[in-house]
Amino acid sequence: MRHGNRPVSERFGVQTRDHVAQLVFGNPPHNFATIALIRGIADALEALDADPKVRAVVLAAEGRAFCAGADLVSPNGFGAQSDDPLREFYDQVLRLYATRKPIVAAVQGAAIGAGLGLAVAADFRVAAPQARFSANFTRLGFHPGFGLTYTLPRLIGAQRASQMFLSGERYRTDEVVAWGLVDRVVETERLTEAALAFAAEIAVNAPLALVATRATLRAGLVEAVRAAIEREHAEQLKLKDTKDFAEGVRAMSERRPGNFKGR
Repeated sequence: MRHGNRPVSERFGVQTRDHVAQLVFGNPPHNFATIALIRGIADALEALDADPKVRAVVLAAEGRAFCAGADLVSPNGFGAQSDDPLREFYDQVLRLYATRKPIVAAVQGAAIGAGLGLAVAADFRVAAPQARFSANFTRLGFHPGFGLTYTLPRLIGAQRASQMFLSGERYRTDEVVAWGLVDRVVETERLTEAALAFAAEIAVNAPLALVATRATLRAGLVEAVRAAIEREHAEQLKLKDTKDFAEGVRAMSERRPGNFKGR
């Protein structure tokens, strides 16, 4: 989560080689998720869907963090000056799930909150040993979002997902790989190489068959994520004006436990 104001600086780069595209995003220093960041990733993925040379995509981030959470204050984050910035944000999230080509996320550091949601939106995750994964919403006095109440149990099972949601703890890569949240673990210096190699294993296959098989495996996913987001969004709207949420944001910025009062 981002705290404090600074200029918006989202950026994106795409390189393609041997049927694999590498999409690198950045919003330094922690790659916090904003409306603009998710829109830019969705724009790039849709453009790659339309490129017949591309069969698989690696989604990677600049810097030390993959995505350390959502930006709650800037005009492009949840602090946007609009009637419902959460709705704007989730409109972009749904575009991620509607893409057609396999995605491998390269997770080098924190994947927290919305960052966890972004990692889970990919088909596969390659992670460094020092990466950390957290659904820390309740520690903020907030409700989970990004469709995670559907996608996370689908990926790791209801019990493990409940543990992540209700504890808000940060989990190490070696813990979550056993749960199925991470597919491969490699050292940071080899992360990009390993993610590209994983994507290349996919990209050697017939492109029409890849798209068709992925569509079957993800049949109904967009609709299910949309339904989950509707529920999440409604609960987040209720909680965002509570004193507990304000305390959660303060506590996180001050790096201390929240002192919640249930109001």
